[in-house]
Amino acid sequence: MSVFNKLKKKKNETGIKVEKTDSISVNRRTHQRQSAFLIKQPWVTEKATDLSGLRKYVFIVDRKANKSEVKKAIESIYGVKVEGVNIINTKGKAKRLGRSLGRTSAFKKAIVTLKEGEKIDVVPA
Repeated sequence: MSVFNKLKKKKNETGIKVEKTDSISVNRRTHQRQSAFLIKQPWVTEKATDLSGLRKYVFIVDRKANKSEVKKAIESIYGVKVEGVNIINTKGKAKRLGRSLGRTSAFKKAIVTLKEGEKIDVVPA
């Protein structure tokens, strides 16, 4: 066992210093990157804009996203406090052009409710 200890001492005595990076900032950056892929786009319709008066905002999210991931993503991207998240799975519709049959893509919507006094500017004026 002393052979291994001698080898370890020689490696440590070479004078190479390894600086530790701040793991919190690295985790925050990777979380923000993941959040950007999780929230695809805001869902801007007449009904969705009416809901914004009730502090509720609608977003298209990744099909594999769950409520807690959506909450963390919205809080990190927009810098607001989220009160609750409701999720709606929307099926794809069957479409037809002449004789060819097709289908639109299925997607997932998230209705995000913000806490009192919080606001998101989804549609820039």
